[in-house]
Amino acid sequence: MEKLLNEFSLGLFFWQTLLFVGLLLLLRKFAWKPILNAVNEREDGIKNALAAAENAKKEMQNVTADSENLLKEARAEREALLKEAREIREKMVADSKEQAKIEGDKMIQQAQATIESEKKAAVADIKSQVAELSVSIAEKVIKSELSGKDKQLKLVDEMLGDIKLN
Repeated sequence: MEKLLNEFSLGLFFWQTLLFVGLLLLLRKFAWKPILNAVNEREDGIKNALAAAENAKKEMQNVTADSENLLKEARAEREALLKEAREIREKMVADSKEQAKIEGDKMIQQAQATIESEKKAAVADIKSQVAELSVSIAEKVIKSELSGKDKQLKLVDEMLGDIKLN
């Protein structure tokens, strides 16, 4: 360090300082400004990219929320349609059951009416057959009873006896 102090020259120091200041001025004009401008532009580009990313993130959240809302609405609409379809199906089944019951009741009533009319017809037919048989039997009995004069007189006496008893 002593050697430096002994060899110190004021002229050389002046010229070195002048050259150093000149170099700094040249660097400032030709290097620092372009470098600082490039750094500032880069910083602005990064800020813009971050802002765009933030906007995109917000927009994505909005789109996601909108799609979730649409999905919820679609689900609700699907549930409403399914419920309505179930109600329509149940109503149709109930109507079909009621109509089948009504038709079944009508068929039963018709069958009962048919049975009743056939029963009445059969009873009437049996009565007429019984009446015919009774008349036929009575006719045969009376013929056999009234074939002789003695039998006729005896029958008249019996009938008169029955009438007096009543």
